[in-house]
Amino acid sequence: MRNLRLLKSLRCSELQGPGTPQCFSVRTDTRTVLIASEYSVIELDPRAGQVMNEVSLTAERYLPEDGSGTVVGIQDLPDQESVCVATATGDVILYNLSTNQLECVGSVNSGLTAMSWSPDQELVTLTTGQDTIIMMTKNFEPIIEVGIHQDDFGEGKFITVGWGKKETQFHGSEGKHAAQKKTIEVQPAMSWDDRRPRVTWRGDGQLFAVSSVCPQTGARKVRVWNRECVLQSTSETVNGLEQSLCWKPSGSLIAATQRHPNKHSVVFMEKNGLLHGDFTLPFGKEQVKVNALLWNSDSTVLAVWLEDMTREEGVQLWTVGNYHWYLKQSLYFGSDPQRAPADVSWDPERPLGLHLVTRGWASLTYDWGWSTDRSHGEDGQDNANVAVIDGDKVLVSTFRQCVVPPPMCAYELQLPAPVNLVTFHRQPQRTNELAALTADGHILVYGQGGPPESDPTARVGGFRSITHAPQLKTTYRYNLDSHSKAFSFMTLTLKLYCALTLWLYCVQGFVGSGAAPGSVPLTVCIPRSRVEVEGHVISMCHSSNTGTVALQLEDGQIRKFLWDSLKPSVVGWQDTTGYSINFPDPCVQTALCTIEKEHLLGLTDRSHLFVDDTEVASNVSSFVVYDDFLLLTTHSHTCRCLRLSTLTVKGLQVALAADGGQNDQNDETLRRVERGSRIVTVVPQDTRLILQMPRGNLETIHHRALVLAQLRKCLDSQKFREAFECMRKLRINLNLIYDHNPKVFLESVETFLRQLDSINHINLFLTELKEEDTTTTMYPYPSNATGQSAPGACGKKVDIVCDALRCTMESMDQHKYCLSILTSHVKKTVPELEVALQKVHELRGKTVTTNAVSAEEALKYLLFLVNVNELYEHSLGTYDFDLVLMVAEKSQKVSDRMVLHLLQKLHCKWRKKPNYQRYTIDKHLKRYRKALHHLSKCGEEHFTEALNLVKDQRLYSEALGLYPTDSPQYKALSCAYAEYLVEQQQAEQAGLLLWRCGEAVRALQAFVGSASWRNALCVAEQIPLPPDQLALLARDLAGTKLIELRRYTEAAILLEQYAKDCEEAISALITGAVWEEALRLVYLYNRQDIIETNLKPALLEACSSQTSYLEAQRAMFIRHKTRLAMVRELKEKARLELLDEDVPDCPEAELYSEASSVMSGSRAGSKYSHSNSRISSRSSKNRRKAERKKLSLKEGTPLEDMALLHALAEIIHSEVHSLLKGLMLFQFDGQAGRLQQAYGEALQMIEVALPEVWQEGLQQSQAPITGPNSTANSIMYTRFLFADSETPPPPKMRNGVKWKLSILK
Repeated sequence: MRNLRLLKSLRCSELQGPGTPQCFSVRTDTRTVLIASEYSVIELDPRAGQVMNEVSLTAERYLPEDGSGTVVGIQDLPDQESVCVATATGDVILYNLSTNQLECVGSVNSGLTAMSWSPDQELVTLTTGQDTIIMMTKNFEPIIEVGIHQDDFGEGKFITVGWGKKETQFHGSEGKHAAQKKTIEVQPAMSWDDRRPRVTWRGDGQLFAVSSVCPQTGARKVRVWNRECVLQSTSETVNGLEQSLCWKPSGSLIAATQRHPNKHSVVFMEKNGLLHGDFTLPFGKEQVKVNALLWNSDSTVLAVWLEDMTREEGVQLWTVGNYHWYLKQSLYFGSDPQRAPADVSWDPERPLGLHLVTRGWASLTYDWGWSTDRSHGEDGQDNANVAVIDGDKVLVSTFRQCVVPPPMCAYELQLPAPVNLVTFHRQPQRTNELAALTADGHILVYGQGGPPESDPTARVGGFRSITHAPQLKTTYRYNLDSHSKAFSFMTLTLKLYCALTLWLYCVQGFVGSGAAPGSVPLTVCIPRSRVEVEGHVISMCHSSNTGTVALQLEDGQIRKFLWDSLKPSVVGWQDTTGYSINFPDPCVQTALCTIEKEHLLGLTDRSHLFVDDTEVASNVSSFVVYDDFLLLTTHSHTCRCLRLSTLTVKGLQVALAADGGQNDQNDETLRRVERGSRIVTVVPQDTRLILQMPRGNLETIHHRALVLAQLRKCLDSQKFREAFECMRKLRINLNLIYDHNPKVFLESVETFLRQLDSINHINLFLTELKEEDTTTTMYPYPSNATGQSAPGACGKKVDIVCDALRCTMESMDQHKYCLSILTSHVKKTVPELEVALQKVHELRGKTVTTNAVSAEEALKYLLFLVNVNELYEHSLGTYDFDLVLMVAEKSQKVSDRMVLHLLQKLHCKWRKKPNYQRYTIDKHLKRYRKALHHLSKCGEEHFTEALNLVKDQRLYSEALGLYPTDSPQYKALSCAYAEYLVEQQQAEQAGLLLWRCGEAVRALQAFVGSASWRNALCVAEQIPLPPDQLALLARDLAGTKLIELRRYTEAAILLEQYAKDCEEAISALITGAVWEEALRLVYLYNRQDIIETNLKPALLEACSSQTSYLEAQRAMFIRHKTRLAMVRELKEKARLELLDEDVPDCPEAELYSEASSVMSGSRAGSKYSHSNSRISSRSSKNRRKAERKKLSLKEGTPLEDMALLHALAEIIHSEVHSLLKGLMLFQFDGQAGRLQQAYGEALQMIEVALPEVWQEGLQQSQAPITGPNSTANSIMYTRFLFADSETPPPPKMRNGVKWKLSILK
């Protein structure tokens, strides 16, 4: 839905060369034009209006001096700094622009009819007067010469299988009479056809097409040749085919024109010669003839150079969208032969630049830019209009009411002449009004009117319109006075429509405002004021908020037009410091916005977005400024919506640089869109954003940022119903209503209920409540936003909201909001089903009023929220049998005889024992704690049943709290609890329970079994035990319990103090390497003999074993460290090989799926491969076995490096300080010194190796391989490798611990 907007038109009419221009070529390096006439070649600089070079073709006798010669082609050759000229007499001339010399590089006796160079300028094709094609290299070396007219179809000839005759074939809707149709006679070419061949190349230079007149039939045919000048195909017979021919640079179609009996069309051919689509020119049967067709360099615009039969010539620019061809620009040059174009050509570098040379030696240059003409209103009255130019019609779509796919529209305006420009009113409340500039210089203003029937120029496109088309109010005709004699109507560009009687326009170097004194059908536009600008104005934009009008010149300079002052003037665009600001490059789209202060946004045709002179992005395809938002689409297929009031220019640059990152899942400013999407418009005061896809179809999205901004605005102004409807429609979580501002919501609960005024909507809100704060998870505020969520009340959010709503609803009308009140009970964190059931029960027997609901309806609704069987059980738990029977009617359990028997028994048999009745109900509902509580109140006769319940359900702690501590029931429960604890291997706690309740003997057994020797001795003294049994008990505890548990010091205490056996105590300490304590007891009991017999041998043995252990650990550390380095090297090599591996570069590359095993990375890390199915299908037993084997030191296992790290971290964990002191005391200095040296060397070796083994960034380097180059198998494999395999921390070197003995050297 884009139009072509004229940015700049340059006219140079000062040149008066000899003869008449015949053809020209554009020099891309100097931006000059090389014009060939029947006398000379002239190089003209259109900008300066000067002739740079001129050489005569008649002086060298390449052309006759009488002016009868013809130049059939001219081509600039930048690599050779020359110009190639071909004449009709057969000469091929090379004009050197540096030396200004002419050289004839070839001559054809039969003459030349056309010359065409390949796009890469490596080959040149010449057609001769003998209807042959000569192909030459760029050095003019002949390659081949073939005849144009070939009898063969070409190498691409169609293959027919020869199934039957034509008479027996199916002919579709034409019927069987089609078989008898006679072949239509071929019509010869038109009388005005010059019968010269036309040559056109495909954009890649691999094929070229030649249109020529067949000598047998006299009709034109198109033949396609390859780069070797081998015929590929011949077009089918097309009656009325004309001389124009142009191959689309993208290579898909060849454009030509065809004259039908009733219309004139532009037709398209495929490279096989078959027709493929067309569109009709807006002229009568014999009204115009087409001189040439020209595609621009990016294949987006087709120029049609035509000549009216009244000798009035013009150029039309056509574009295609959604399979419809639009006439976007019409340039007409009048009936004066001197103003008629002699040749037309697109600029080879600028896709929308067109060059034209008239027969009167005037050079015209046009530059267009793509523009979406939309209304700019920001209130709810703006219809979000978008106008599309289509010849003499303006197609208007009003996106507020409907989204109509192009080429359809809401309504169309029929104008008397083709339209070149359309723009909308800028004044608020009137933004639906528009003005259009036609090709003949008239400005038509359309204002708000009645229904479509009132204006014949406004028509609806085939369906009922829900909006009224505007009426034609005024028609203005621009008055060309003496100040603008050098300009024609086509150079007038309406830039900005500001009011019905005031608009701004730009005429080349002037900016002015036009006005009309009255509103009459045709009014002459008289310039009210005129301001000269130093340069060519290519764009103009206006801000309705500030009234600023900004101008952009062709070199990117920015000016501010002070148009509302008494004397309009143009000043420079400056920042706050007075520094002049300009765009680095010219921009095709501009807009004013406020980022801290007013800035001018500009988008270049190279997708660079500028804020004043700062580039903020380089991949922007479209943008629009709406209210406080900047919306833009990027070439990375995203749509960004940024709030400008929360950003700085630097912040905007940073935000756009982070486009499409991994951490943008909850970024409300970003949304993924289809490839090539462009913004059409934004519906004001709404959340709709209209995008257009590359093919032309439209898509409506609700951008998250726009939606949330609209919702926050509604919630801040307490428009709860509007916010609720929007959230419901767009599936926004309703928790945002509370999370946005909990304090305000709780204060406005009554307002919320009155606005919603719908029980269903209130229930929907309640059922969506959850504890999650959506303002921090799903819809986080922008990082620099000013408004943040205010903290709510303390407690659980769901309970707070349910209670607040319930209290308010009960105070307003509890009968009307009965169902919502029930919902608030059920939705709480702990559902209050009993309370809800009780409220349903209270409705029974009450008279149903207008707003109230019956008990039956309430119960039915409650069953919708809660499972019927669950609700039945909760009703049973209320002990209200009337309520139980009411729910049981809805439950399937009512058919169960056991349930009926239970209800009868509960109601009749146990009616006089309410506690036992409730016990039975709670036990049936498996609420055993409540059942035990009620059973404990039933007396001693039911204690046995209570004890069995406690044992079955293990409710020992709860049961102990229900009986007095001095009761026999308490003692029985304690003994049962102790038995349970012994079974659970908690004998010490069992002993405490038994000791507390007076069971000392059983407590002693429990303490002995748990090796709690201190409690056991206390209980033994309390019993009391005789001394001999006490000694035996101590010896048994020390020998069979503590020594087995390696608690040697505690065993020595028992043997020394209770068993009175000092020798056994010393032996236990020596066994446990408690050298200093053993030595104390030796001297305490005067047993120095034990030093020689036990202590010294034990010291030497410990020294020897410690030395051997250190040597083994050192060797293991070195071996593991060496192996770890090797494993890491192999893994890094495999990882690099995996990352360097690419998808095959072939046309079938898209056949390789991301999940395919072709690109599997499962070989990274080891020689084993693990498929996805093997990993996921393991049983739990195999999984545990795999976990044990995962950290295996076996060479080649996947996690060998992790296993080595774990092993290295556990090496050398021993204590030698006490052993060194014992060795030194008994003069074993040599052994002690060697042990100390070995231990020190081992510690030093580990400390030196720490940086090498535990490298920095080890966790990052061990991260799983993911990303665009990974596959499903590689990701699953790496997840398997690194699951639960955290890198162990390096061992801490306790350098502060003094373990060395300084007396040992």
